[in-house]
Amino acid sequence: MPYVPARTVMGQLTPRQIALLASMAVAAIGGLLAGMGADIAGSSLAPWWPFLCALAILGVAYATFSFGIERFVHGRIKTLYRTVHDLRRGRPAPERTAAGDELSRVNAEVAEWASERRTEIRELQEREKFRREFIGNLAHELKTPIFNIQGYILTLLEGGLEDEKVNRDFLERASNGVDRLMKIVEDLDMISKLESGVMDLRLAVVDLHEVVRDAIESLELQSASKGVKLVNGVERGTPVRVDRDRLMQVLVNLFTNAINYGREGGGCHVSSYLLGDQVAVEVADDGIGISPEHLPRLFERFYRVGKSRARNEGGSGLGLAIVKHIIDAHGQSITVKSVEGKGTTFTFTLQRPD
Repeated sequence: MPYVPARTVMGQLTPRQIALLASMAVAAIGGLLAGMGADIAGSSLAPWWPFLCALAILGVAYATFSFGIERFVHGRIKTLYRTVHDLRRGRPAPERTAAGDELSRVNAEVAEWASERRTEIRELQEREKFRREFIGNLAHELKTPIFNIQGYILTLLEGGLEDEKVNRDFLERASNGVDRLMKIVEDLDMISKLESGVMDLRLAVVDLHEVVRDAIESLELQSASKGVKLVNGVERGTPVRVDRDRLMQVLVNLFTNAINYGREGGGCHVSSYLLGDQVAVEVADDGIGISPEHLPRLFERFYRVGKSRARNEGGSGLGLAIVKHIIDAHGQSITVKSVEGKGTTFTFTLQRPD
């Protein structure tokens, strides 16, 4: 006959069966003691006296054990049930100190499991909210140029194509709308590659002053048309280890932000300072600024700060998101501080060469 562990056998018994076994053990011991006591005392009681005592003890012990075990088990089960019930209703489970018994440990494990599930559910809800916002914002960004292109083409098809004063102008506007769509798609593709690690960074030691100078020169006409002056305050010969093209993209996006939301006659100043084995770069403008409640979400894709900072038609709405991803891909960090009506300062770090 195979050996069956006592723990397995006990685990298959019901509370009433356990109470009966315990009562029988107590009754047997009680009857034996009663018989021994009668013999020692020299009592003339009948021989069946020990059996009568054992039967009485059995009844009392069974009632006591059964009541105690049932109450103990039901109490623990009710505790577990309340824990699960509260979790389903979204209320926090009460913290209970685990005793040495098995049910108390199970209760503690259920509470711990419930806490983990609540955290996961909260994270999933936040992701779902972000997904809905992202899809809505993306649809809005795509809808504007698509509707514009559609309107220009319909106008041309309805007779505008024959009018030389109209056809070239509308074709150029439709072309601009296509360019904006391509810009959005390219920026989304870049963010996806940066997030997935598909895009490899070509790191090299470059002079930060020269990169800032080139970025400013590339936006010279745009800044002049808006009356915003871009100032390179980085010292010559400031070496950093970066992907030069990606750093150019970061600076161009930040400068474009300063130009679009700057005041006429204002400026944007770039400076740097050493920070251990890193170089901290500050891009500060004196534009319209950003209110504090918008700062935590400023680097989200298509996030809109407000009407005063509505994106112009030429932008993709992904500039700051790309900036954040490029800096993250370099293993560095970027922060922003702003005072509404006084300006905004972006600060990011770059690695110094060994």
